[in-house]
Amino acid sequence: MSDRMPRVVGRITSLGELLGELRRPGGILGLVPTMGALHDGHLRLMEEARRGSDILAVSIFVNPIQFNQRDDFERYPRDLERDRALCGQAGVDIIFAPPREEMYPRPMKTFVDVEGLTEHLCGRFRPGHFRGVATVVAKLFQIVRPDRAWFGEKDAQQLAVIRRMVRDLNFPVEILEVPTVREPDGLALSSRNRHLSPHERSVAPALYRALRAGAALVERGSVDAADVLNRVRGEFQPYPEMRIEYAEVVHPDEMQPVGKITGPVRIAAAVWLGSTRLIDNVLCRPGAAA
Repeated sequence: MSDRMPRVVGRITSLGELLGELRRPGGILGLVPTMGALHDGHLRLMEEARRGSDILAVSIFVNPIQFNQRDDFERYPRDLERDRALCGQAGVDIIFAPPREEMYPRPMKTFVDVEGLTEHLCGRFRPGHFRGVATVVAKLFQIVRPDRAWFGEKDAQQLAVIRRMVRDLNFPVEILEVPTVREPDGLALSSRNRHLSPHERSVAPALYRALRAGAALVERGSVDAADVLNRVRGEFQPYPEMRIEYAEVVHPDEMQPVGKITGPVRIAAAVWLGSTRLIDNVLCRPGAAA
């Protein structure tokens, strides 16, 4: 860990000039794309990226085109000074924190759509979300030109979309995955957790427990996805304040629902607690407990 404060750059041309000064032949430029409101999950990403980079950049940009609800965009937490301090602890060299008009100086006419992988899970309930994610990440890859980029497993569908985009469009970027970071009670770290009331926070770990209950069935040899999902949904019954948006068993790379479990799968769910939406997933394989 370091306490050196990173440089903050808001303009694309300034970033290019700075990277031109810092980059050395054969050196690895790493990128951790974020929307800020950093927490320990982001710190884990940055720590992994620090070990795998000669120069480490973090982007902080609340991307308007991936929000399908204006109030969600407006209430997304923003605190650049706090984020900068956390980046300093993790040894980040550069923060790219552009204003909206720098990333979108004119109305967008060009977007990146990754088909198939975005039809289920969050994509079903957040139309246009993954188009916005893929588009802004493509722009960041073009602006920063990283050799490697790190993403969290908690956002497994996003990770799958980015991997496919990179492969299909031949981006020269290695995509690296970091396991989900959790609170001691199992709740996955998220910038949105701060919106939970004390009671909602006490209930929230039921999401991970439900996913683990389903995974335990798979690991004991259950191959019927319907049985697994019945078990997952049953775990929510004691918590009427939790509204299930979706619960699915999907292929871990293609994000398509499966009926019969013959190999590794992700069990994924999204729930609403009050006005806060939580997502989580676990990767499991049949017979792993044998």
